Amino acid sequence: MTTIAARLAALDTPALSDALDRLGIEGQAVGLLPLDRSFRGVGQAFTVRMLPRGLSGKSVGDYIDDVPAGHMVVIDNGGRLDATVWGDILTTTAHRDGVAGTVIDGVCRDVGRSLELGYPIWSRSNTMRTGKDRVSAEAYGQPVQLAGIRVEAGDWLCGDADGIVVVPAVRLDAVLSAAEEIHAAEDRIRVAVAEGGRLDAIRERLRYHDLQARRD
Repeated sequence: MTTIAARLAALDTPALSDALDRLGIEGQAVGLLPLDRSFRGVGQAFTVRMLPRGLSGKSVGDYIDDVPAGHMVVIDNGGRLDATVWGDILTTTAHRDGVAGTVIDGVCRDVGRSLELGYPIWSRSNTMRTGKDRVSAEAYGQPVQLAGIRVEAGDWLCGDADGIVVVPAVRLDAVLSAAEEIHAAEDRIRVAVAEGGRLDAIRERLRYHDLQARRD
């Protein structure tokens, strides 16, 4: 794991979300949740944009062998709920190749395989209905959207039980610094609360409400 990936993995999505808010960055892919609440994933985006079948002659998943180890597959299927773009064979291949996880603005299927292998997937839901002859991959490595959030190839994604956040590569240092500051402050608050202090006094002393305040 790279140093950047390790730093991101040490944070949770709430801390990263608060850091994004503080910096005025829209990066919360609201509505995309993990198949299993224990799933965690960190990696740079390998982007895939889908289109309804007939507008492109490409397949749903032939790109999978080109995804670098440690990256996250990011699939923009426009939030579509009636056709899957990820299933058992893609899960098996991605797990074999060390892919960090898959994030879908849409749905997946073959959930059992993901759970069996512990391969992390975030999506809107799941269904059995195939995407074959319904959707096809239009473009790879191009900007896509996840729940209205723009994702560029190479941006960083972090996922856990609360969902997915997107950290733009061009703002990575600022987001990491802010999130680490927030995480450390909240740790201090938790310790103080466990020792029996009043929460309002602890928050005031540690300037909790300033942590998420917008800073332009």
